[in-house]
Amino acid sequence: MDLPSLVSTDWLHKNLDHPDLVVLDATLAKPKSSITDIKNHDLQISGAQYFDIDNKFSDKSYDLPHMMCDAGQFQKEAGSLGINNDSLVVVYDQHGVYSSPRAWWMIKSMGHKNVAVLNGGLPDWIEKQYPTEKKKSTDGVGDFQPKNNDSCFVDANFVLETIDDENIVVLDARSKGRFDGTEPEPRAGLRGGHIPNSISLPFPEVLHGTKMKSKDELQQILSPLGLEGKRLVFSCGSGLTACIILFATHLAGYENLSVYDGSWTEWGQKEELLVVKT
Repeated sequence: MDLPSLVSTDWLHKNLDHPDLVVLDATLAKPKSSITDIKNHDLQISGAQYFDIDNKFSDKSYDLPHMMCDAGQFQKEAGSLGINNDSLVVVYDQHGVYSSPRAWWMIKSMGHKNVAVLNGGLPDWIEKQYPTEKKKSTDGVGDFQPKNNDSCFVDANFVLETIDDENIVVLDARSKGRFDGTEPEPRAGLRGGHIPNSISLPFPEVLHGTKMKSKDELQQILSPLGLEGKRLVFSCGSGLTACIILFATHLAGYENLSVYDGSWTEWGQKEELLVVKT
């Protein structure tokens, strides 16, 4: 079975007993205060395991939030979740579609092809009264062998060196106010504004509430931006919601996608990195 990149809760419920299925709850361990109003936060989809973006799958050598870990660490933690090379992996979060695209991209970057985001996440699952259980810790044994694709994540040097390259476009998932520097950054000590030549695409624009917009709707949003044939680099505050708009462009049919992992948490605190305010 080949997974599409986005699956419905109906599809997951129908296939919940598939022997190769691994369901992952990728909700952030410490979500931002603006999204902490989560109902049923102590529940998970039956049989799910916790994909810990903040800690177990994060490179703690950086003074930046949830930076992508290396292949060795990823292999160890993925194995403990029971992920095999032939697993069908479905990731979800407790908000709908928020942190699950980040987990999807992390798994994709390590060469696993059969991974999908659950459209609507836990809220849609519960609304349909599909089976849940209390959160619990489990230990699995998997044989997943990562094949790291270095182009999936880029650093500040790459962005700085290609800032005037017309074939590379940076898309920023933060709010328009943060992009323009007219509203304060939530993290202390960061300048306002945006990376020169970047394009504002606030992540809520690609969502219908807790679900992704349709392919046609996404294409209508993206086509005026002149992205065809370009390498697309996605940024936000900390590399998380960047993956929502990356996921949207993927669903719309775009390729050659990367995440600037340090994002504005890094760019906004380094004086040597160029900033534009509108």
